[in-house]
Amino acid sequence: MSDGQAKGKLALYWAASCGGCEIAVLAIDEKILEVAKHFDIVFWPCATDGKVRDVEKMEDGSIDVCLFNGGIRTSEQEYMAKLLRRKSKVLVAFGSCAMEGCIPGLANLNTREEIFRTVYEETPSTENPQHVTPQHVTEVPEGKLYLPIFYDTVFTLDQIVEVDYYLPGCPPEAERIWDAIVAILENKLPPKGSVIGVDTTVCDECPRKRTEKKIKKFYRTWQVIPDEETCLLEQGIICCGVATRAGCGAKCPRVNSPCIGCYGPNTDVVDYGARLMAALASVIDSNDPAEIQRIIEEGIPDPVGTFYRFSLAHSLLRRKRKTAVPTTVH
Repeated sequence: MSDGQAKGKLALYWAASCGGCEIAVLAIDEKILEVAKHFDIVFWPCATDGKVRDVEKMEDGSIDVCLFNGGIRTSEQEYMAKLLRRKSKVLVAFGSCAMEGCIPGLANLNTREEIFRTVYEETPSTENPQHVTPQHVTEVPEGKLYLPIFYDTVFTLDQIVEVDYYLPGCPPEAERIWDAIVAILENKLPPKGSVIGVDTTVCDECPRKRTEKKIKKFYRTWQVIPDEETCLLEQGIICCGVATRAGCGAKCPRVNSPCIGCYGPNTDVVDYGARLMAALASVIDSNDPAEIQRIIEEGIPDPVGTFYRFSLAHSLLRRKRKTAVPTTVH
């Protein structure tokens, strides 16, 4: 898209996520004026008063680009994913929640009933003697009250609809967002299905000194104060940079904090957690099964939270595949 052409149409949507991706869009600062120069924002519920019915009335394929952040937790979010897919020429899984499931995806360790019981009955601040939980349909004097169906499983966007591109990060860094916008404006996008980003790992962006890694003990971050120059993994701190796509500038290791993996897997990695486990297994300095077991149990008390913090919903460990459910919105 260049000067003199008609402005494109841009949509943004927020599903099962924290909202950080919405804020990250504004982190491009004054460059947002360039976005406004080239695009009319036709739907952005977080910032404008657009209605679903307005989107429904649009011609199919009339939205040039949709940045869709968040996973799919409810029937309403599934409906919006399918609606925006139909209306958009290009659909981008924007951020880790849409791409991998992210933190909401960790709820896949529990059933819907377990989640409702915790939230609506068992928390110390909750008083609910009638054990009331959300229902899809509730009869009230005025008629029927509808709520979206809360699914048993969190799904990633591409488990629901076809995704054209992925922009990783929790949230994506402003520089990478701008790179994606420039690629769209200049029509220099990679092949469909690609991640818009760099094909290397956080370790390659990290300035810390690296030698041969031989680990006898893993430490939790609160147990030690690492030195500021040596590779954190060599100091026994689980740093996910060895398995994580670059693009953030290694911001966490630069401030003496380990990478936690929010930029997801690098190119051609099928399962992020398996890749990270393989990397850590290669640096444990022992051939004794009992000692290896002790090192792992003492240093990694939460394996799922360590290896699949951002990627459980999209991993090979996901509980089930998508099945047909109602997709109408009341």
